[in-house]
Amino acid sequence: MPAACRGILFALLLAVFCASASGADRGAVAAGPEVWLVTYGPGEIYWQRFGHNAIWIRHPELGLDHVFNFGFFDFAQEDFFLRFLQGRMLYFSAAQPARDEFAAYIDENRSIRVQRLDLRPDQAAGLTDFLLSEVRPENRDYLYDYYRNNCSTRVRDALDQALGGSLSRRYSGIPAAQSWRDHTRRLTAADFWLYLGLESALGAPVDAPADGWNEMFIPEILATAAAGLRVESATGLTPLVVEDVVLYDSTLEPPPATPRAWWPRYLLGSLALVGLAWLLARRAPPWVGPLLARSWLAMTGLAGMILLYFWFGTDHSVARLNLNLLVFCPLWLWPAFFRSAAGRTLPLVAGLSALAILMPFLPPSQYTFDVLAAFLPLNLAAAMTVDAQARARVRCRGARSVRRI
Repeated sequence: MPAACRGILFALLLAVFCASASGADRGAVAAGPEVWLVTYGPGEIYWQRFGHNAIWIRHPELGLDHVFNFGFFDFAQEDFFLRFLQGRMLYFSAAQPARDEFAAYIDENRSIRVQRLDLRPDQAAGLTDFLLSEVRPENRDYLYDYYRNNCSTRVRDALDQALGGSLSRRYSGIPAAQSWRDHTRRLTAADFWLYLGLESALGAPVDAPADGWNEMFIPEILATAAAGLRVESATGLTPLVVEDVVLYDSTLEPPPATPRAWWPRYLLGSLALVGLAWLLARRAPPWVGPLLARSWLAMTGLAGMILLYFWFGTDHSVARLNLNLLVFCPLWLWPAFFRSAAGRTLPLVAGLSALAILMPFLPPSQYTFDVLAAFLPLNLAAAMTVDAQARARVRCRGARSVRRI
């Protein structure tokens, strides 16, 4: 459906929905703000892959019909990319009219689910005051963390505060269905480079067992948790969510519920590249094969230096304890640039590769199968080529040293 048609249809649906809600809950709105948890589905841009959420406050008496959103960032911000590299990104919160906010997500063909929360008037008023405070210029910025302090955890914490800790008491300590890495893998599976890049850069911390509370860094998990929460009321325990509506259903394919095993495809692709490089080297001048091999070792060695920087030189805590350094090893720079490594490259690469294969089964456990499948064959082939060139040089020197009697 064209974006313009989607926008017109959404405007009609939203008008009908708001009119219905206003008529049905006129008394409730008069008593205090009406609070909705808004969950947006994943989009097509890499930073939209995890979905998003916000809090919608409707209080006509105060002139409020706004969505409070913690997911804003600005590429024009001073030192934005430096902060990104250092793991010190600043995000900010803002409030927008609901109609404008929802229309923007409709234009991106992202689903919109809204859940009305049964908060007491004092809880709803306290939450509204908190959100209004959070969007003030002096309060709006916060230090972003992909898993611990993102747009979804800020919404989670605001709701938990309004509920007097009911949300955290219910889900803290309960084992999560999936780890942070599991969710990352399943939600980025549609983007090859994003998936493989994150699999390479994320270390063992994202494989640690999570609980239901920490799992709510994913907006859809928070929506599910809210739907399953029962809170104390005058009539006993009642559901927190009293209305659950899909305002817009995206035509994008939803992400898988669990991560898929991609490593066989990566292994086949890696072996195919090895075969292609071998064929190219056979038909090219003798120096081409060693050049390709040393270039590959140089690239992977430099990648390892970047991983070391993320581990020791930045605030990217989830990039620490990264076993992929056995694959992207800075030691590869030695045979890439120095002939003193001649004849020693294959034993070095093979030894660390064997350790890399073993390490996922030992603590600290880290899922590395995709990275191993994608890069180990290439590393081993490069090492074999470099050492073969070294042996050929030795034979040539030996032949030149022979003299007739």
